[in-house]
Amino acid sequence: MQHSNKWLIVSSTNRNEAVTLQLAHFYSNLLNQSQIDNEIIDLKSLPEDFITSALYEMAGSNEAFNVFREKMAMAQKFIFVVPEYNGSFPGVLKAYIDGLKFPDTFKGKKCALVGLSAGIQGGGLALSHLTDIFNYCGMHVLARKPKLSKIEDSLNDGVLTNPSYVNQLQKQIQEFKEF
Repeated sequence: MQHSNKWLIVSSTNRNEAVTLQLAHFYSNLLNQSQIDNEIIDLKSLPEDFITSALYEMAGSNEAFNVFREKMAMAQKFIFVVPEYNGSFPGVLKAYIDGLKFPDTFKGKKCALVGLSAGIQGGGLALSHLTDIFNYCGMHVLARKPKLSKIEDSLNDGVLTNPSYVNQLQKQIQEFKEF
């Protein structure tokens, strides 16, 4: 299998009113400015039945989900934009991970995490939980994990207006290029 140099940005929720996808697009624009080839994987685009038709003993049998599996298998670097839900990350992200080929999808690869929340923690617990899972899968996780709290106050029509947050993302991109 030929690997891709394209970085995949995973918008880690399927909730319609979430701002996660807006932040993923903002991140993608930052990567474009740095001339880094990238693509967004939007978990809202997953097949509605993937939990019953693409996981565990059904792995590989859902052609629509297999498109996601293939993209993830080919990538070497991932950025997960992760909202905090109920003190952790969204359940759809865990189900998505469960539908990917274990451990090949992540083993020896690299990822960066960005947390966001409506509250004051910026998704810190979510990133901690997700780091544990990715470490178990053999993936290397970049230490810099921006935690963007009260995200609705800093995101205006898809533009991140908090200069400190933009600076954190730019530093993360620079470190991830060298990671």
